[in-house]
Amino acid sequence: MFMMPVKEKTTTENIDSNEPNLLAANGAEVRQPSSLNHEIRQLGPWFHNLHLPSGIQTAPDHAFGDFPAYKWQQIAAHLPDELTGWRALDIGCNAGFYSFELAKRGAQVLGIDCDPHYLAQARWAARQFDLEDRVEFKQTQIYDLAHSDLTFDLVLFMGVFYHLRYPLLGLDIVAQKVKRLMVFQTMTLPGEEVYATSDLALTDAANGLNNREEMHERGWPKMAFIEDTFGSDCTNWWVANHAGIEAMLRSSGLRVLGYPGHEMYLCEPDPDHPSCVATWNAGELLSATGQPSSQPNL
Repeated sequence: MFMMPVKEKTTTENIDSNEPNLLAANGAEVRQPSSLNHEIRQLGPWFHNLHLPSGIQTAPDHAFGDFPAYKWQQIAAHLPDELTGWRALDIGCNAGFYSFELAKRGAQVLGIDCDPHYLAQARWAARQFDLEDRVEFKQTQIYDLAHSDLTFDLVLFMGVFYHLRYPLLGLDIVAQKVKRLMVFQTMTLPGEEVYATSDLALTDAANGLNNREEMHERGWPKMAFIEDTFGSDCTNWWVANHAGIEAMLRSSGLRVLGYPGHEMYLCEPDPDHPSCVATWNAGELLSATGQPSSQPNL
């Protein structure tokens, strides 16, 4: 969920297309290229460069190149080619690029985003790809997943974590929804070092809480907090190091299976090491998400 400035919100209901469409030999409607370009402009600006069936692209001059197609190429081979029968969740779906790729493999996909501008793009694009029966898009916050009973065979949690004011809460919530696989991607601090141990009680039990020097070692799990803006984006809040990402994934009950690309983590639930919020600390997650817990009211 990369953020871009949006000057005017557009919905699919107020798109104006004045040009008539053609009919193919089978009776299907074929959009005029000029009509599609007009609708794309009305729905802009775009952050996902979608390659439409007509060959037209929605953001061919993207500052990041052919985004997010090049990221999909990194993860595609790590996912099953056949996803029929799988239910997938695309968090921070934007204009739906990843949702459509999963749907093309047979998955039923729910894409969620908090920005109605991008959701309007996604719903419009679903019609262009003829995938409306396999994808659904909803405007919601990631934390709202805590109030849903839905679980998913596959979760894409990409480009969102560092935009969260409460990142570990979001990860704890999402981890409880993963049945088979999760692809996690986030902006990280430079370096891939992992410190040998992050358990201070084991390294120096005598000093206890006074033993903090090890936290300065390279590879100690940590996150940098961004108070104002980073990259001209006020929604960039946290940047963790590689060790910190792996530690938080493990702490949320997930096991890292591999690394499809830079800053990408392929994960699965680890039943041998469940999260504390699924066991002895469940009350804290319930309270943090506004759900009844076993603790008495004040």
